[in-house]
Amino acid sequence: MAQNTLKTSTAILWTAAYFGIMVLYTFLDIAVWRKLFPGYSDWVNIITIIILGCGFIYLLMQKYKVDILSGITASGILGAVFCSVLFFLLLDNWQVCIIAPVIEEILMRGFVLGLSEKSLGAIKALLVSSLLFALLHFNMVQTLSAFVCGIILGLLYLKTKSVVCCIIAHCGYNLASYITVIYPYIK
Repeated sequence: MAQNTLKTSTAILWTAAYFGIMVLYTFLDIAVWRKLFPGYSDWVNIITIIILGCGFIYLLMQKYKVDILSGITASGILGAVFCSVLFFLLLDNWQVCIIAPVIEEILMRGFVLGLSEKSLGAIKALLVSSLLFALLHFNMVQTLSAFVCGIILGLLYLKTKSVVCCIIAHCGYNLASYITVIYPYIK
């Protein structure tokens, strides 16, 4: 039977497991795919990330009650678009713009925040999920901005109870960031 509450230690373990998955697909990309499939390694890596991500989400959903499709409303989607623009004001492929946001939002908002809110309360759950989100980016340059994004995405989730709205906002932010990085090089 699926659980519907979460301890902080369990949230940390699941986050560490996802970090391990990221290390695994990065290792496979660098050490295996680039050598075996030099012209297609990017595609093989994307497929690997999707398979590992879907497997991870499947395990989460088997163990915990996480309804990622609840709370979808027009105002929630508008809020998500607003968050995307807000992120843009305050990176390189499918992985950054779509795959990572989907998995990260299911893990951080749907799982960590959604389930720990009952045991920790909204504020503590928001802070824990935002801190784990920041640490998940394991880049000191991104840690503060990822923490702020985690807070904003967490507030969006608490307001809408919609993981999909958080996914849209996160994808939009990453896409806008990517466009600003590559735009100067487009002639």
